[in-house]
Amino acid sequence: MEGKGTTEATERPSAPTVEGTHTPRKRRNSNAAPLRYFLIKPGSLPAKPELGQEMASEGEALIEAFRTGQSFYTLTAWKAVPEVNGGNPVIVKQAVAQKMT
Repeated sequence: MEGKGTTEATERPSAPTVEGTHTPRKRRNSNAAPLRYFLIKPGSLPAKPELGQEMASEGEALIEAFRTGQSFYTLTAWKAVPEVNGGNPVIVKQAVAQKMT
C-alpha cells in the first residue's frame, strides 16, 4: 500500500474564496457580559418566563435543575449606548456590570 491514501483521508477541503469579498465580523465586544443562571420559578410557563432562585454557576444550575426536574434560564444584561464611528453616531450594546449585594 502506498502512504498517500492516509494523508488524503485526513485532509480537509478548504472553503472556496472569492476575490474582493470579506467575511463580516462581529463588533468588538471587549466588555462581554457575565451570564447569570436562574431556575424557573415554580408554576412559570414557557410563554411567560419567570425567574426563580439564582444559582452561583452553570454547574450548580445544571445539578439543581437535574435534581429537581426543572429547567433553568441564562440571563445577560445589556444597555444601549451611543458611539461615534467615523463621525457617524451608532447605538451599540454594552454589558451591564453585575452589582455585588
